[in-house]
Amino acid sequence: MNTMTDTAGKVQGWAFCRAAHVRQRAKELLQEESAQGTTEYAILVGVLVVIAIIAIVAFKGKVQDLWNAISEGINSL
Repeated sequence: MNTMTDTAGKVQGWAFCRAAHVRQRAKELLQEESAQGTTEYAILVGVLVVIAIIAIVAFKGKVQDLWNAISEGINSL
């Protein structure tokens, strides 16, 4: 027997079994409600981050003016 061929066959067999396991686990996760809940929370967090970025960009000037007014008020004390 050729040990190189045996090793290659074992690696190929392991990779096939591993791929089958990953596919099966992916199917299970898609069917689990907890995984769906996690996905929904991830989407919600993503939407909130986008809204926060839009708000920061939209109100950047006003916040800067407010910050400067507060800073000037503190410095004048």
